[in-house]
Order: sequence, then structure tokens, then C-alpha cells
Amino acid sequence: MTNATPRLTVGITTRNRPASLQRCVESLRHIAHLSPEILVFDDASDAPASTVLTPHPGLRVIRDDRGPGNIVGRNMLMREASADAVLLLDDDAALLEGTGVDRALAILAQDRNVAAVAFAQANDDGRPWPESMQPARGQSARYVAAFIGFAHLLRRDIFQRLGGYRERFVFYGEEKDYCLRLLDHEHAVVYLPDALVMHAQDASGRTPQRYLRYVTRNDCLNALYNEPFRRVVWLLPARVALYFRMRQRWKVNDPAGLRWVLKEVVTNAGAAWRERKPVSRRTHERWRRLRDTNLPYQPPAEQQP
Repeated sequence: MTNATPRLTVGITTRNRPASLQRCVESLRHIAHLSPEILVFDDASDAPASTVLTPHPGLRVIRDDRGPGNIVGRNMLMREASADAVLLLDDDAALLEGTGVDRALAILAQDRNVAAVAFAQANDDGRPWPESMQPARGQSARYVAAFIGFAHLLRRDIFQRLGGYRERFVFYGEEKDYCLRLLDHEHAVVYLPDALVMHAQDASGRTPQRYLRYVTRNDCLNALYNEPFRRVVWLLPARVALYFRMRQRWKVNDPAGLRWVLKEVVTNAGAAWRERKPVSRRTHERWRRLRDTNLPYQPPAEQQP
């Protein structure tokens, strides 16, 4: 008699990328031995994902015709998942092999302190992206400040207990905010640099203007949610000033961008302030240490008593 609860749920968010989505789902053959539950969140695609996907065992499509966005979709996938271990993938990601997922699952199984596992970005031929574009530098498993959202494995019970991703962010920045809260609750994120997942970035739905606007907006909201008041006072103008530097460096033509950012921050500031729970100074120090240094991962058997 088999256990009805799967060991792994795979959750994929998608919008108007049928070819990328099909490739992502087909790549799950590499983990067929896990018999994963597969959930797809269709964020109001013009052609419903259920009509363009080839039928696949264990696959279920959840569609929201309102088009609420990727972050809402990820939270929905986490609520609907049956397994406690959930592999979230962007639709333009694809597995290149299955051993990386097996090792990530083993880490979650053996170390209750680890709440998330980060994967490395790679091209379709398996060549990893430069280290500067990965969660950390180095070639061995290590603790990191945050994962990259294109592919990450989460422990569902902790995710639900901490309230999941902040849907007010809409687009971009939810991973950093969530990882800060993980660290504040004494949980860890582990990066596996040789667990390569293809990331064939699909330009559909992305523009430099949209990205720059949301980076600035959500950095401001992140400060309101997580920083002590004395830091919020100077971080908000600093984040706005950074908008101009990034716009110049990236040569982005967005004359209405600043007005949009300021309006969005003002509109959301009241709710963010009411919901805020600043993380501790110790957490910020730990975040910076993890961001700036390479701390090797120590499995429980190797950790100091």
C-alpha cells in the first residue's frame, strides 16, 4: 500500500509563455522517480495553459482570470500543495537532471533548520552562469542570504507559518523579504552550486522600465516592512536616489518612472507600516555576513553540539 501524500510538489507559475511552459513541464521527466505532484498557476494567459499543455500524469492547472501576478500565484501553489517540500519554478526554467533535486530534498529531510534550498542558473547546454549571477560564489554547498526565485525548494510548513510571500510586492523582491524573515526566525537557506537548472529567460511580460520601477518600489516597501525606524528615515530617499543611478547605468528611458514609484510607495506605505515587524539587528548583521562571505554548509552530523 502506497502513501497517498507525495514526497514533492512542483509548482510552476506562467503567463503567456506556452512554449517555455511546455519545456518546463517536460523537463520534470528527470524527477519521474519521485512521482511528484505538479501544479501550474495560470496567471490569466491569453491561451489557457490547460489547452496548450500536453497531458501529464499528476498535473493540475489552477487558473485565475484576474491576472493577479506571479507572487499571488506562488502563494496559491504553496497553499494547494500536498507535499511539505515544494519546488517552485518559473515557466522559463527547466530541469537538466534530477540529482540536484534529490540532494536538495535530502537536505530538507535531514536538517530541520534549513527552510529553503537554492539552485544555480545554467544555460540549456548545462554551462553555469557566471558566479556573479548566482546566489553565492564557490563550488560547494553553502549558507546564503537568499535564493533566486527562478528555481527554489521550500519547506511548506515554515512558509505557511511565516505568512508566505508578501503579495503587496506584486512583482520582484519577494524572495529577499521572505529570506530576511527566515533568518529572523533562525532558519537557513542553503545553496547547491552544482545543482544546475536551466534558466532560458523569456522576455514576454518583461521590460526594463517595469523591472526598474518595481525594484525601486519594493526596496522601499521592504524597508518599511523590515527595517527599524531610524534606518527607514534614510533608506527611503537612498532607494529613490538609487533609481536614478540604475536608470542611467542601464540606459533606461522612463521619464514617468519616478512619479509612478513615488505614487506607489505613498499608496502602499500605510498598510506596510501597519503590517511591519522589523527584523532584529542581529538578523541584519547575519544577512550582510552571508551576503559578503562564503560560509560552507554543515550537515547536522558535522555541526558543533
